[in-house]
Amino acid sequence: MFDVLANLIVYGLLGLTPGSAPADALHFFVMDTAKIFALLVIIIYVMGLLRALLSPERVREYVRGKPRWLARTLAIVLGAVTPFCSCSSVPLFIGFVEAGIPLGVTFSFLIASPMINEVAAVILVGILGWKLAALYVAAGLTVAWVGGVVMERFRPERWVEAYVWQIHMGQMQLPEPDRSLAGRHRFAVAEVREIVGRIWKWVVAGIAVGALFHGYVPEAWVAEHLAGDAWYSVPAAVLLGIPLYSNATGVIPIAEAMLGKGVAIGTTLALMMSIAALSLPEMLILRKVIRWPALALYASVLAVAFTLVGWLFNAFA
Repeated sequence: MFDVLANLIVYGLLGLTPGSAPADALHFFVMDTAKIFALLVIIIYVMGLLRALLSPERVREYVRGKPRWLARTLAIVLGAVTPFCSCSSVPLFIGFVEAGIPLGVTFSFLIASPMINEVAAVILVGILGWKLAALYVAAGLTVAWVGGVVMERFRPERWVEAYVWQIHMGQMQLPEPDRSLAGRHRFAVAEVREIVGRIWKWVVAGIAVGALFHGYVPEAWVAEHLAGDAWYSVPAAVLLGIPLYSNATGVIPIAEAMLGKGVAIGTTLALMMSIAALSLPEMLILRKVIRWPALALYASVLAVAFTLVGWLFNAFA
């Protein structure tokens, strides 16, 4: 549906030539803008319905009653079974923070959600084989667990934006949702307007950067410069993955093309994880919730983890 819309606007209405850099960049921008905002609206609306039924305080108390390792495991499992991209995982992240769930646990969810889902795993098995699929899922689960633990050690709560804590502590009065069906609908719509209104500029800016990279940096060039077993190929893949926004399913064709051109498996995995979980749009959206020190720490932890995973798999491949 989103691809048809992009084709209609870029090739039909504007008459751009398919395959040209401007057409590819604009096609990416139109399709991903429509897709991301549709996902954001749907997910925020559903989360609003759930929040109208189940208060954040009850969720917080439920998590608090569990050992930290169990709470983290539940968050990672929840992230792994929700087929969300990095941008659409952020509204859930915001809801977790506002509910007072420990930030280390919440970051584990945020890492796992865009990197791993059952749809991507099935497609990976069909296209690249069960071994690569198993390696990718295992690496994603490990990074989500370790990354959340590392983030927790730095006490990231001190870098959460003040308005989030005001909501959590009850200093910012939120309307008590009406428990009727119509009341729940109104509450969910208000959630959509408030969150989307807060972050839409950041989403558009991030997609625009990704579209320019997508349209003007050929995939063949990426594969050519990442081939071989040089030590710098893995960190280069991680850096190149940041502006290439996609989800875990969307990176599979890129991985298939790279493996076909001789790019090492560790380098390919590092690029896949970077695209799925370390995207520029996600960073820009997260900035509305956490301050720059926490954002820099989060990006650094993931970049180091993805690089280590890539080097490890290249060494044993």
